[in-house]
Amino acid sequence: MRAGIWVAIPLTIAFVLAAPLLQPPWLLSLLMLLFSALLSLIRGTKSVSISLAALALLYATGWLPLFVLLQAVAIVVCAEVAFRATRPGLHPYLLYLAGAFAGSAGVMLSLGRFEPLIGLIGVTVAVMLKSALKNRSDVLMVESLGVAMTMYLFLDLAYQVPLWNLAFAAFVAFSFGYFAYRLRVADLSGLFSGALIGVILIVFADVRWFFVILVFMMVGSATTRYRFEYKSSLGAAESHGGVRGYVNVFSNLLVGTAAAVLYGLTGHAMFVALFLGSVASAAADTVAGEIGMTTSAPVLITTMEIVPRGTNGGITLEGEIAACVGSLAVAGAACLLGVITVPMLGICTLAGFIGTNIDSLVGATLEDTGHIGNAGTNLIATLGGGLFALVFFL
Repeated sequence: MRAGIWVAIPLTIAFVLAAPLLQPPWLLSLLMLLFSALLSLIRGTKSVSISLAALALLYATGWLPLFVLLQAVAIVVCAEVAFRATRPGLHPYLLYLAGAFAGSAGVMLSLGRFEPLIGLIGVTVAVMLKSALKNRSDVLMVESLGVAMTMYLFLDLAYQVPLWNLAFAAFVAFSFGYFAYRLRVADLSGLFSGALIGVILIVFADVRWFFVILVFMMVGSATTRYRFEYKSSLGAAESHGGVRGYVNVFSNLLVGTAAAVLYGLTGHAMFVALFLGSVASAAADTVAGEIGMTTSAPVLITTMEIVPRGTNGGITLEGEIAACVGSLAVAGAACLLGVITVPMLGICTLAGFIGTNIDSLVGATLEDTGHIGNAGTNLIATLGGGLFALVFFL
């Protein structure tokens, strides 16, 4: 590793210590802009200089608090230095996490402000973006801006959580993410995006919501591997051996995660329905697709004409039945865990069935014509199933 990278650590420490003294805010922003302009003259630092300039402008206009600005810079710099000190593999990401946590803790000590939830969210977003973008030239720019925006969002929510609950959430979410990675259910980006969602679910709702997600993952993984070689021969199997990445995680669970945050802020039971309806839809769609393509020839949902297996919008009777079973598995698990009541069991199961057919309809129209991708189709389907359950609940 180039020795010059270590210069970033003392520079970051000096920046964190000096920043609170530079008042008014525009003075610090002006210095950051000047440094960004000088940095842009060095080859290969264009994306970093752009991110620093953007953060400086956001801070100068009052959109970004000093706490978030320093957290974003310290997390990304310290994590990147730690990452570059190792060889490729999982181990560098452990050092990345250690460096990110050290940077976050250093800012909290310097400012005398203890915000462990915000720090954990920022660190997890940073490592998720790092694993997703890998060696892209603009990775540091996306990391710093992504961390800053996410931390600002959660800081603005002003949500308080006991430290022990936060530590428990981090331990459970990262542990299950690691096991999913080792079992080849998820790649590194799937590991860390799943951990981020797990932390949010446990902190804003409770651990039972996370267990419901685990049921969905197990059902989805089992059906993906069902007759995988046969599906591969048809050219309709999941890519990368069915290993899920961050795109798949967020497209299926973003609605449920938003529902968990809304539930934590309001305590309203309608967001439980939104959560279960969306997750049941994701499960039903996965099971229907994986099982359906191994049975009879599918028909297009819009015209009922026979189409090749794997066609967007293709449905089969066996797939529709499997969708009900997959939806029932998730809703039943939620009922056994006490997340929903028995009357809600039927509503959420039906929501999953509705969601998977919304997926087929969108697939046959918007996705098949190239207007959106598979991730967009999944997002619309889970939102549709979630809203169906929410409306029935109300």
